[in-house]
Amino acid sequence: MEHEPRALLVEQPITVKAYDIDAMGIVSNIVYIRWFEDLRTEALERSYPYDQMMALDISPILAKTEVEYKYPVRLSDRITGIGWMHSLGRAKWTAKFEISSEGKIHCIGTQTGYFFDVKQNKPVPVPERLRKAFEESLA
Repeated sequence: MEHEPRALLVEQPITVKAYDIDAMGIVSNIVYIRWFEDLRTEALERSYPYDQMMALDISPILAKTEVEYKYPVRLSDRITGIGWMHSLGRAKWTAKFEISSEGKIHCIGTQTGYFFDVKQNKPVPVPERLRKAFEESLA
């Protein structure tokens, strides 16, 4: 099976912290959302740092997060997070995520969002700098 293109790919190890686990000894469902945010933030930081966007009064905003939990993660698991930009439209973006260990996918997810002008209080087109980085990473 061929993989889809993974623009602006970020892959990094994730350390499960004691405060991430619940009474059953597994990672709490909400923690995966934080890991998705960490991966998406890192992908943006590499191509268009947040402080530079904010200097232009632009911020990414999250509209939707979908999560599919497959296998629980435990404190001792050595996991890896992967995130990439799946699509980039005129205004809307979609990112995808996988949390895995040793070839086993524990969780997959999708986030959808927009870019927002914080001064004008309205959505704006995807910044050209990010669009260019997206296209270059697919080449």
